[in-house]
Amino acid sequence: MNHVFPRHTKAKLPTAVAGDGCYLIDADGKRYLDGSGGAAVSCLGHSDAAVIKAVQDQVAQLAFAHTGFLTSEPAEALADLLISKAPGTLDRVYFVSGGSEATEAAIKLARQYHLERGAPERRHLIARRQSYHGNTLGALAAGGNAWRRQQFDPLLIGVSHIAPCYEYADRDGGESSYDYGQRVANELETEILRLGPETVMAFMAEPVVGATSGAVPAVQGYFKRIREICDQYGVLLILDEVMCGMGRTGHLFACEADGVAPDILCIAKGLGAGYQPIGAMLCSADIYAAVADGSGFFQHGHTYIGHPVATAAGLAVVQQMLDRDLISRCQTMGEMLQFALVERFGDHPFVGDIRGRGLFRGLELVTDREKKTPFDPSLGLAAKVKKAAFEAGLICYPMSGTRDGRLGDHILLAPPFILSEDQITELVDKLDHALEASLPAK
Repeated sequence: MNHVFPRHTKAKLPTAVAGDGCYLIDADGKRYLDGSGGAAVSCLGHSDAAVIKAVQDQVAQLAFAHTGFLTSEPAEALADLLISKAPGTLDRVYFVSGGSEATEAAIKLARQYHLERGAPERRHLIARRQSYHGNTLGALAAGGNAWRRQQFDPLLIGVSHIAPCYEYADRDGGESSYDYGQRVANELETEILRLGPETVMAFMAEPVVGATSGAVPAVQGYFKRIREICDQYGVLLILDEVMCGMGRTGHLFACEADGVAPDILCIAKGLGAGYQPIGAMLCSADIYAAVADGSGFFQHGHTYIGHPVATAAGLAVVQQMLDRDLISRCQTMGEMLQFALVERFGDHPFVGDIRGRGLFRGLELVTDREKKTPFDPSLGLAAKVKKAAFEAGLICYPMSGTRDGRLGDHILLAPPFILSEDQITELVDKLDHALEASLPAK
């Protein structure tokens, strides 16, 4: 009898028993190419010897020490390493166990920062439609995905949502890419003025939108304008790099590609590469000083923050990325993957857009390429693609609701950085098979 509460009670799942590089293996011996890294998690693959040894060594030495009493060497070392590579004035690291905890902590820290500075009226958070920031109630409220929010809406705090930077779907025909980005960025200023500049505490966004829209990067100049607006009105900029960060887009921190630095930054997923559950919130020296020179106490916390084994894993993961130059490899292999996808699907009648950065790529499916018309949601297209790909031995991350939480389908790809050229071919072949099995006849 099975007593696990699964994600879907009507799904019968195979049992994973082993990992081998870019592959997962089930109890029947079937091998699955992990084309999405789970959910953009397994950046080093599933059998990295150095990370496994680091976890084993740490758990043998010290498994747990509550941070209300003690700090630990791996937590201190990982924080130092992250800050040494972090953009802007990011200076402190608050370790958590996952992405939702990181974004939740960021929202609460933004509020407390303004309280410490004597501005209790700053209480409003602004985010974007078609964003995803996690599944705890605060993070879910910040996210702009209508489908995920719907049944919990009565429980959510009020958050304003402006337009995303989603060039493929939303740029006007006569508008340049840059002008489009400036137009949608300026919606932030409009919303700040509507709410009252003295009442807005922070703006939160993903540098490259992940699960909800399928690897959608902002256009050039968008985030620089966002940064200018935040600075002008004293609004904190929170960047959510839970899915797109930690090398995934070809930069250790995804915002580096946009030439901006946030006040608060959230990471997870690739930080632990699946070897341990870990996330982190990084904040600027100024934000930390406001708390340190004020109450001295961030009124937040979880039992497993700064967990020694989790931080030891994170430290080993980041060291592997840097020592083996895997972030540059992610850029190179990402370009190869993009080329292979365009070569195979660039003229496909039902593939409207192929986008992304690094090894973070998305394909948007449409019924009419010229009009960019989404498929009817009743077809359940994303679910069909996921099932067909899985049967073919490919794990990918299709989602529906790409445009507005109801309309649209996309496929997200986020394979391990150790992906080979042969595995790119395997991925594209299996994805082609899945699309052939799921889409209408061409």
